[in-house]
Formats: sequence, structure tokens, C-alpha cells
Amino acid sequence: MRRKFQGLAVAALALVSGPMAWAEEDPYLWLEEVDGRQAIEWVKKQNAQTQAHLAESDLYKSLYADALAALSAEDRLPEISQKGDWLYENHHSKANPRGLYRRIPADKFDRGSDSWETVLDIDALSGAENKKWVFKGMNCEDDAQTRCLVALSEGGGDAVELREFNARDKQFVKDGFFSPSAKQSAEWLDADTLLIASALGKDAATSSGYARTIKVWQRGKLLDDAKALLEVSKDSVWVAPHAIGSGDSRTLILNEALDFWHSRNFIYRDGRVLPLPLPDSAVIEGALDGALVVKLNKDWKVGGKYWPLGSLVLVSLDALVNGSAEVSALVTPSKTEVVNSAAVSEAGVLVTMLDDVKGRAYFYRRGDKGFTKTPIAFPDNGQLAIATYSDASGNAYLTWENFVTPPTLYRYRAQADKLDRLLVQSPTFDGSKFKIEQYFAESADGTKVPYFAVMAKDIELDGDNPTHIFSYGGFRNALLPSYSGSYEPLNGAYGKLWLERGGVYVLANIRGGAEYGPAWHAAALRENRVKSYEDFAAVAEDLIARRITRPQRLSIEGRSNGGLLVGASMARRPDLFNAVICGVPLLDMKRYHKLLAGASWMGEYGNPDTDDWDFIKAYSPYQNLKADTKYPSVFFFTSTRDDRVHPGHARKMAARMEAMGQDVEYFENLEGGHKGSATHEQLAHRVALMYTHLWTALRPKAKREG
Repeated sequence: MRRKFQGLAVAALALVSGPMAWAEEDPYLWLEEVDGRQAIEWVKKQNAQTQAHLAESDLYKSLYADALAALSAEDRLPEISQKGDWLYENHHSKANPRGLYRRIPADKFDRGSDSWETVLDIDALSGAENKKWVFKGMNCEDDAQTRCLVALSEGGGDAVELREFNARDKQFVKDGFFSPSAKQSAEWLDADTLLIASALGKDAATSSGYARTIKVWQRGKLLDDAKALLEVSKDSVWVAPHAIGSGDSRTLILNEALDFWHSRNFIYRDGRVLPLPLPDSAVIEGALDGALVVKLNKDWKVGGKYWPLGSLVLVSLDALVNGSAEVSALVTPSKTEVVNSAAVSEAGVLVTMLDDVKGRAYFYRRGDKGFTKTPIAFPDNGQLAIATYSDASGNAYLTWENFVTPPTLYRYRAQADKLDRLLVQSPTFDGSKFKIEQYFAESADGTKVPYFAVMAKDIELDGDNPTHIFSYGGFRNALLPSYSGSYEPLNGAYGKLWLERGGVYVLANIRGGAEYGPAWHAAALRENRVKSYEDFAAVAEDLIARRITRPQRLSIEGRSNGGLLVGASMARRPDLFNAVICGVPLLDMKRYHKLLAGASWMGEYGNPDTDDWDFIKAYSPYQNLKADTKYPSVFFFTSTRDDRVHPGHARKMAARMEAMGQDVEYFENLEGGHKGSATHEQLAHRVALMYTHLWTALRPKAKREG
């Protein structure tokens, strides 16, 4: 449905032909006022129009029912976390849309769900306090979980309120630790002391909006009176405490992020803060036997020896404290196989790898002569993820899934080297009708870019199949094969809403991600950002060349940095796509660093207040719209309570495109944070709106008879 912009006379400024004509006078700055009266009136009007255009149809109602059923299935795998001998999860259901935080003894988990006990009812808490709480986690000091910190977000944003909680008694501690809502984090130092980093208060926040000081906070004292342990410049991104290891190996690390990809690390030992001379690009994964397990994101030459990027290495902690480095190898990546994640325990290190974007797992077990590598046998062609693990025993829970196979939860017993299959989620669609192909497209500079295509086994390669590409391409984030409805940020419920209705689903593993390790990410940083967009276009062109689809049947989707991807791709190649889903996006790259957490991403994109603008302006979607161009039909979604990526990006882009007479739909959820939704019902509504938009725009071919 095409909308004509109704409102301010200043909209005429946006109609000047060509990009950047109005760079110094943005007519839509008022939409950056998150809760401004005029901005909220605009949002409500847009939501009402979208409701009328999309949500009143029989198609929407059918899609909503399918989406809600897939996302609310009672046998969805629990998203568990292990604390001592207990497994916890925040369980969502129709009766508890905000969640029941519950637990079960780990040794009873494979005997069914009857032993779950409720620890905290988030819906009841929200009702009692008249606030829309979203649970953000619990961190405990003791194995009995009597001294814990619960993090609660009002509306789902990144800012959280910290409250002391007794999980044994299942109640908040009267006069216990309490820190009002802020972007903050804390670790227990002992039963009566916290290390806390909070952005609340005068000069407490960095330019990116995160905490800049770590304090030692004693029970019964005011946070304002707590002693500052480490304070960093406002130009840093954040500072935060992290506890790694367990028992005698427990180590407190203080991390100062210089930008999103470089940091300084310190250890808190015997009341002192001591620097750790690691490369500023390295990431500490855990502690083991007096050594740190460190992932290298750049090559490191130390002690006359060379350690390649992507490696996992062991670095002596005592040597680091004394200003030197003693390093030994743990995992060295190959050309196609790279480290995806690592879980460090007293028993060894569990490592998941990506081999041409397909999951592998190994356990590195300690022995008298070092570590032995044991492969763990999982099915091929799928995604492996570590759900949780025990710091002490090394026992772990892992999930495996692919595009057409529902998620399965496994338990790996480290000492016995035994893998048990525990739970399998019921299918949300008939995966037997579809096949998975992995193809490689050639980008503009000759790089081979992998992508997965999920399609009917009897597909006709006639160039007329409605095809939807999802991608991200940034922040060292790997997109992996995942089942419909199992991991919402990737796929919503595409099985029922897209595949079973005749569509082809594509996952593009473009540069900027981590599918081939740190180098794959670094290849699209800053001035090379356009390589992500060239990769994305190459995937689209490859699909067309294979006669899977054509531009009139091709749609694209991305969220957050992926929203920037599809916004830039739409502006660069409007001829290549016919519909766009642009979620919680960055779009105004001239001002992104001035909005909410945007300054923290300058290591990824560059600083538009410097000469970096010369390469940023070449792709910034908001500045590159042209009034004399017909763009694909676009659906924007965001959240008023997104305190990470400012909703002004989506608001301003939608307003400008409407003023140009483009085909635009807009939806802004009033809560949900950067995820865009806080309950399954909210998510199902948004997903159904998206697919209604896609099916309406692409108008799939009619089913052939016979």
C-alpha cells in the first residue's frame, strides 16, 4: 500500500533530487526525540496505518496463527543456564508471556519436566509493580544460590535494574544490594562485596552511554560512596568486571573496551588492579590451571614465535602479571575450519568449530603431556551451539539443528566422553519436502561467498520462485543454519510462513561476519564496508543466474547492522530486489555515533566527523535516497524502547521515503528493546506483518494444476 506523507511543510526539503542535497538541514530530526509528543503521534499514526493495510487481511490472520503456534510450542527446547548443580530457564507460555524463571536439578533433567520448580514469576512481578519487566539474567555468589543478583529491564532495553535475590528462599533480599536502572554490570567479590560498573549518575557514562567506572561496593553502604577501583576515559566504550573460572581458579578480570574490537584487560588480585599485557584485539575465553585461554583476532608475535589470528592459546597468568608472556598452542585454525566458541572448565576446553559454516565440536582434555583432542560426533550440515556447561566437571549441554531439522538438545559428559541425546523439539513444519543446498557466489573482487538455499525438492528452476535472503555481515557475527522458530533473531517462523507457501529461504554468509574467522570480519571493516554489500549483491545475482528467482520475486531482510545492509543494498541496487524487511536498523550514518550506543561502533564503521565520512557517505542509506528512483517495497520495524540502536533511524528513513512517494510500511513496538518484542504474541504479530508485506509485494506465482 503506497502512502503519501501527511504533515510538515519541511518535508518538501526532503524531495530535492539526489543524495546529500540537504545534508546540513535534516527535516526529520524531530523524529529522534524518542518520547517526544510529535514523534509518538507520528509513530501511532504509522502503526494504525500498518494495522489497516496489513493486519486486517485473511492472509495476515493465517500467518499470525501459524507464527504464534511455532513460537509458542510447549516443547520448544529450554534455554538453560547452569548454576552449581541446578539448571535454570526463563520459560514462556500463554499463561506466562513474560516468563517463569524456574530450575531443575541437573541430574534430573533427562527424566522429564515434572521436577521444574518456579523461582521467580516475571508476570506476577510485573503485575504487582505495574511495570513491564523483561528478565535479563541472574548471577550468584554461592553454590546454594542464596546470594544472587537479578537483572530486570523495563520494556526490554539494555538498561537493567539490579536486585539482590535469594534463589533458595525465592524472594528478593530485604535491604540487600539494589542498583536502579542503568546500563550496568556487576560481579560478586565475596558474600558482602560487589564489583559494579554503572552508567547511572553524573559523569558516570562514556560517550557511548556505558559505565566508565568500576567500584568496590560494600553491603550496607551507598553506591555513591563506593570506592572507585578503575575509571576510564569517556572516549572509551565501557568498563566492566568479569569472573572467569571457578573455585580456586576463579579470576576477576576488569575489561576496558577502547572501541568495539580493541580492549585493555586488568586482573583484580589482592586488592590491586594489575594490567595484563595481551594484544588489544585478543579475547579472554576463560582460565585454566593458572593460564588464560585466549582467542587471537590478529597475528601475535611473542617470544620469537608467531601465533596466527583465529588461534586459541594458553597464556600464563603469573607471567602476564609480571609483564611477560608465556604462550602455548591449544587450537590452530585451518583454511576452512575456524573456532566459533569455547567453554573452559576444570576438565578441559570444549570448542565448537565452523567448517565452511557447518558445525563441528571437540573436547581438549588435560593430560600429563598436555591436551588431547577428542572429536564429538554430531550430525553434519548443521549448527552446533553450547547451551551451558559446568565450570567444575566440564559436562555440557549442546544444541544441534539445521534449516529443516528441529533443534535437539544433547548432554556431553566430559570425563566419560559420552554424548546423550536428551530432547528433540517437535517439528513446526514438514521439513521432508525441502532440500538444503550450499552455493558459492563470486563477489566483485573475486572472493567466493557461501550461502545456503532451502527449497522444495521438486523446485522448478524457471526464475519465478519467490525468494527471501537473510543476512547480517558485521560485528564478527556468524550466521548459521537454524530451524524455523528456534532462534527468532534469525528466522522467526519461515517454515510455515514462507517455505510451505512456496518460497525459497536463503542465508547469505557475507564478509563482515565470522564464518571464516577474524579475517572474514576484518575484510569488511570501515573503508571496506562496501565489500559486504558487494557480497550480498553477488548472492542475489547468483540466485538469478541459477534461475531460482528473478528481481521481481526477490526480497531481502536484515536487522540492526543487517538493517543497514539491506538499506544500503536497496539504495545501491534498487533494480535487484522487489521487497525489503529492514529491522531495528542503522540508516543515518552521518549521525549514528551521536545516538544512544552508536559511538561504540566507530571501530566497525569509522567516525563520520572525520575524513572517514568520505567512505561512509558512499553507502549511508538515509543520505543516498534519490527522489527520481523507484525503490523496492519496504517494511521498517523498530522499538520505542530500543536503547541500543536509536529508533530515529527507522523513523526518519520511513518518513523521507514516504515523502518521496515510495511504497513504505512502518511498525514500532512500544516495548521490546533491540529484539523488537517482549512476548511471543508481540513477536508473532510483527512476523505476520512482515510476511504479509512480503507475499503482497512479491505476488507469488499461482500453483500449477496437475
